[in-house]
Order: sequence, then structure tokens, then C-alpha cells
Amino acid sequence: MAKEFTPKVLTANDLLEGDVIYRATDGTWTRWHAKAELFTDPARAQSALDAAQAEVDHCVGAYLADARPGPNGPEPIHFREDFRARGPSNYPHGKQAETSHV
Repeated sequence: MAKEFTPKVLTANDLLEGDVIYRATDGTWTRWHAKAELFTDPARAQSALDAAQAEVDHCVGAYLADARPGPNGPEPIHFREDFRARGPSNYPHGKQAETSHV
């Protein structure tokens, strides 16, 4: 029996800045997990992943990560994705400095 598809967000790293980025519903990239598009259709998720992997001048390491709907947008399920969504961990800057989004 095939494993049931779980909702996903598309994530990668910005090529020039290295920041974690997510594909938004309008097809642009955002640095906020909660603003990412939540894919519930495996074919649409795969199509978005294929397109992102072709954007070699903008992002690297694109992949689909499990997520769940939340009150403010998609929420990470796994620790790794929660950690990536919070931003750099060496000192408060970037996403961590803007606690209203965490």
C-alpha cells in the first residue's frame, strides 16, 4: 500500500545570501515559513519542485518538507524544519531579531 501524501512546503536556500527560502502561493520566494504555499496535491508539489530545481541562478538545494496547516499559515512538523525556519542560531539577527514572525 502506498504511503499517504502529507502536506508539504517547498524550501531551498537563497543562492547569494544563503537564507532559507520558501515558495509562496504567488510563485515568488519568501523567507517566512508561514507565508509558504502548503501543497496538498502531490502532482502540484512535484511540479513546483521541478521548477525550483531549474532556478539554478536563484536557489540551491530545493526540496519538499512536511508541514501542517496552522492558524497563521503552514507550520513545520519536523525539528529540522522548525530549526531552519527560525534562522541563524549563532546570535539574534535576521529572523530571530524579528520575533513577531517566530
